[in-house]
Amino acid sequence: MFSLPDSLHIPFVFGLILAATVMMASNRVRYDMIALLMVLALMLSGILTVSEALAGFGNSVVILIAALLVIGEMLDRTGVARSVGDWILTKGGKSEVRLLALIMLSSAVLSAIMSSTAVVAIFIPVILRIAMQTGLNPSKLLLPMSYAALVSGMLTLIATPPNLVISGELEAKGFAPLGFFSFAPLGLLVLVLSMLYLIGFGRRWLPDQPRNPSQQHYGRSLRDLWEDYRVNRETTPLRVQQESPLCQQPIGTCGLHQNYGVRILEVVRPQRGGSDHFPGPSADFVLHAGDILLVAGQPDLTQRMMQAQHLSPHRLSRRDEQRSIWELGAVSVLIHPNSKLIGHSIVEAGFRSHYGLDVMGLRRNQTAIVEFEQEKLAASDSLLVVGPWSRINKLQAQNHDFVLLESPLEARDVVPAHQRMPIAILITLAMVVASLFNWIPLVATVMIAALASVVTRCLSAQDAYRSIHWSSLVLLAGMLPLADALQKTGGTHLIVDSLLLAVGDASPAMLLTVLFFVTVLLTNILSNTTSAVLMAPIALGVAEAIGVSPYPLAVAVLLAASSAFLTPVASPVVTLVVEPGHYRFSDFAKLGSVMVLMVYAVTLLLVPLLFPW
Repeated sequence: MFSLPDSLHIPFVFGLILAATVMMASNRVRYDMIALLMVLALMLSGILTVSEALAGFGNSVVILIAALLVIGEMLDRTGVARSVGDWILTKGGKSEVRLLALIMLSSAVLSAIMSSTAVVAIFIPVILRIAMQTGLNPSKLLLPMSYAALVSGMLTLIATPPNLVISGELEAKGFAPLGFFSFAPLGLLVLVLSMLYLIGFGRRWLPDQPRNPSQQHYGRSLRDLWEDYRVNRETTPLRVQQESPLCQQPIGTCGLHQNYGVRILEVVRPQRGGSDHFPGPSADFVLHAGDILLVAGQPDLTQRMMQAQHLSPHRLSRRDEQRSIWELGAVSVLIHPNSKLIGHSIVEAGFRSHYGLDVMGLRRNQTAIVEFEQEKLAASDSLLVVGPWSRINKLQAQNHDFVLLESPLEARDVVPAHQRMPIAILITLAMVVASLFNWIPLVATVMIAALASVVTRCLSAQDAYRSIHWSSLVLLAGMLPLADALQKTGGTHLIVDSLLLAVGDASPAMLLTVLFFVTVLLTNILSNTTSAVLMAPIALGVAEAIGVSPYPLAVAVLLAASSAFLTPVASPVVTLVVEPGHYRFSDFAKLGSVMVLMVYAVTLLLVPLLFPW
């Protein structure tokens, strides 16, 4: 097998790190694809053996994160997280200060035991609902909630992947791993300071965007959503006449959408004693004479279709109209920053054939795009989708692609079952207690909890597999060998020696400062996982070189890796709130810079006290 000369190993690894940094910063290549390219490059260059290059996929940290994602899905599916939102609404009243405190505290606590991205995704519609009922501006609530979810990474060992990466690096070097609450006092102080800051002075820096008048009330109707997305189609019930060429024809062969731009949202088939309803009919659904088609289209084109296809206007009975409301729904969803639909149009993505739903509108940067079907989708775009509630619920389960932004008033009664909530809470508490007392290895504890969530039917096995964010796991598994390559080639020692040479005889506190801000920079440009993978071995190498305990520098890197406050693309946790909160880049720069300085102050002053040199 081809192998690079030893003299080129270090330059090659540094070149890979630079290439990965450029590709990640460009946002043109998927992060998981970059990680796989790194694995292949290290393997084919001979720097790592095949088993070494692929070792990341069997790393206990990767397995642990997968199991934690299942736990988060269990808490979501059983309604635990949403119940917290309802509790906030009850206790917070209309006081912005009280609501902010409850939202930030709840977001941090939940994110400490489940995926912070999932918590933010769950809380967005909750906060929008709170804003609608109280008349408050959602922009004042969303970013503090997101920042609190980031701070949660400083509370528990399992809160965020970088913590597990750094603890694993310590264990690999022969040191005791970090405990479940080892650094919790630091995180609690940061949480308190951030709450005081964002509820106090920082609240003035939050944008005060004008509210949509329709948001003054508790919830909006389907018609409100229709107008918000400037949908230029009207829904019309039409009856298929006996002489219509549509009779005995599958919908897919009728060409109604191609010729008239019309979508059939539902078919109502009158029967003796009632009607059968077929929401979101498939392409092979055969139409019969007497069928009532609920179509969405532009009025002039719908009129032309009526004449050409022998369709007559029809008025639904009150009973049929009510049943249509129950079976045919509409929601606003946000495109997740990691969605596979990014870069594809609605047509290219085959949205209707894949999800069985129709896209009726697209909004980008608070502006509705009327001609949207060929528009390439981007992160934080919002879509208005229409179809059967059963398929909408399945769409919401695709939480790696979509985030529920808003449901209309008509959706109030379409809610998930909560009957297994006590079991989910019990499983979570048992996991936390077992982790705290370290009865069995942490990875085994979390795996047992994930398995229990399926065995007790808190979620199905299919939902458990779907909840795992595979691209994030591939990113972590692919980047771990890069740190191994730095160690094996001597690159880590070179970086440590260069750093020590640059700062001279600086104190450990100065080295802690340098490592902290380099990690913050990498976290806000790349990702927190990548920065932890790269910086953890460097921090331990610096500690060894100057003869001090590795824990202060390791914890400094850990806290810095959770400080993704500065840019709207630093983490999905903050990216998700950009569109619903109407935030600009400058909002993150102003508020986030103070957050970073607060974390640094806690790190510099208290880390050496909790973890002596």
